[in-house]
Amino acid sequence: MVKKQTLISILLFALLLIIDQLTKYFARRIDASIPLIKNFLHLSFVKNTGIGFGLFQNANPYLIWISIITLGFIMYYYDKIPKKTFPKVMVLFVAAGIVGNLVDRLAFGYVVDFIDFRIWPVFNIADILITTGIIGLIVYLSRE
Repeated sequence: MVKKQTLISILLFALLLIIDQLTKYFARRIDASIPLIKNFLHLSFVKNTGIGFGLFQNANPYLIWISIITLGFIMYYYDKIPKKTFPKVMVLFVAAGIVGNLVDRLAFGYVVDFIDFRIWPVFNIADILITTGIIGLIVYLSRE
């Protein structure tokens, strides 16, 4: 029988992945940049074959392997993470973000980005999850 904690982790991971993929599904239907807050926040469909800030463009095969290897480490070490909720959730954020972008890379050959603040590179929900998870883990580990 599956432990309650494991079931909650699986459900949270699935929910985060579904949110990421649904938002990207709708973003792929954007024909032009849509201003939500004029000159500040737009929805703009961008095909990203690299990583954040336009780095490593057209490196999709390598980024796929890096994602798979990173997920392998996460899966291997997940049971070794302290039993506290916060670090487990932060690792789930990172894993869900990696899988969300990996799904795009495998399905389309690029990552779907769409959140456009005009003064920052365009990004997506998976990127938010990865960034939040890593920052959360850094803060957690710095206090331990």
